[in-house]
Amino acid sequence: MLVLTANGCRLPLPTAAADCRCLLLLPSSVMTEELRTTPGDDLTTADRQGMVAVNNGSRNRALVSYWALPFIFLTVALLGGLRLGSEDHAFIFLPPPLITLVLAVLLMLLFVRGGLIELRLWIAGNHPPLANVSHIWILLTLFFASAQAFNSVLPERGLLHWLFSFFFLWTLWNNQFSSFDARRLLRSLAVLFGTAFFLKHLLLASLYAPDGGWLKRAAGLLAQGVTLGALDTPAFAPATGYISFFTLGLYIAGLMLLGQLTVNSRQQTASSVE
Repeated sequence: MLVLTANGCRLPLPTAAADCRCLLLLPSSVMTEELRTTPGDDLTTADRQGMVAVNNGSRNRALVSYWALPFIFLTVALLGGLRLGSEDHAFIFLPPPLITLVLAVLLMLLFVRGGLIELRLWIAGNHPPLANVSHIWILLTLFFASAQAFNSVLPERGLLHWLFSFFFLWTLWNNQFSSFDARRLLRSLAVLFGTAFFLKHLLLASLYAPDGGWLKRAAGLLAQGVTLGALDTPAFAPATGYISFFTLGLYIAGLMLLGQLTVNSRQQTASSVE
């Protein structure tokens, strides 16, 4: 018995039944292939990628907030008071003078005014306790790191110590009444610490170096004679300058990470409000 199939062929009944089964199965396979390429599935993949990106961003912010920034600022607080003896290269730890704590307070006020620190976004009653504790810990480590950064570029004693302190104090006090944003504040601090580093560890260190040339020794003796020894500074090993350079670079890098953390906090707050 012959049966006319859908494709116009005359086939025996068993073959026709098999062909009909194939025709019945064909639309479902085509439908399955179409479902695999539907735009809705692409949206699902995009949403999944967005969720992965959000999770990675949250993890990176937690890494910076809980580990990276406290570690950087604690390292700066440790190395800022480190000196190396000129004769035996022994480690000498100098505590921060009182003037550096005053300078650190003024600098923290500048951080708040310049937008580098957002206290309202960092510490709030609706935040998790761990987030508030982490932000308070960052502020404490930032304060002591700032004090030790000043300690790293201040001469240890004499008239130069007070001249440098007055230079820092006058600059920070005038900046309290200027308009600042975070980027401009970071550039200003980089120039300020860079100038102090050049004066102390390059100019003064070469002037008072015990193994310098006769012209340097004569200039140093002349300066001490004119000022009656008020410009006398202790001599340290040349490696002290390298330690100070690394400390200041690490401090500026920590401030850049801090600014990025504040920007991310603002964006997260804005997205939650929307």
